[in-house]
Amino acid sequence: MSTAQTGATSRQGGIDTASERYARPMIALHWLIAIAIIAMLCIGFYMVGLPRGLPFKSDLVNFHKSLGITVFLLVLLRIVARLVYRRPPLPPMRTWQRAAASITQALLYVGMIAMPLTGYLGSSFNKFGTKFWGIALPQWGWDDKPMRQIFFGIHEYLAWIMAALVIVHFLGAMKHQLIDKDGLLRRMWP
Repeated sequence: MSTAQTGATSRQGGIDTASERYARPMIALHWLIAIAIIAMLCIGFYMVGLPRGLPFKSDLVNFHKSLGITVFLLVLLRIVARLVYRRPPLPPMRTWQRAAASITQALLYVGMIAMPLTGYLGSSFNKFGTKFWGIALPQWGWDDKPMRQIFFGIHEYLAWIMAALVIVHFLGAMKHQLIDKDGLLRRMWP
């Protein structure tokens, strides 16, 4: 019996061909990274408003740094997985929508790489450096407030851009789910 006759699913190149879904590792990485990025943005926006010298703030900053580096590593893993697993085909859509989706995804990847790098570099120009879940990482800079401000300034602007991109990505997915009803969201749903 063929797979179509049995109702079973076959896997080709990491795609569940019966439903044209992403491979499970890609789905897991997508949602893990998405949740972590939203948490990172919330923590980051919250902690910048806290007064200096609070012990809670330094704990929050260290947690933010560790989570940011974890996200960076997961994104690198996702890039490798994306090279291994094929993407399922997109549903029919207008050319401008396809271009907008590609541009948004590319910018999200740039942001997911640039955000942790600028945060890490900003921390490298600080006497405290960066600890990754308690392990001190190499410090590539020295205690230099102007350099630190440059990298943290870029980091902050990127945070606003990433927040906007996440919202655009979410709204695009909701448009496909609720208005177009084309099953696009199903490809990445756990």
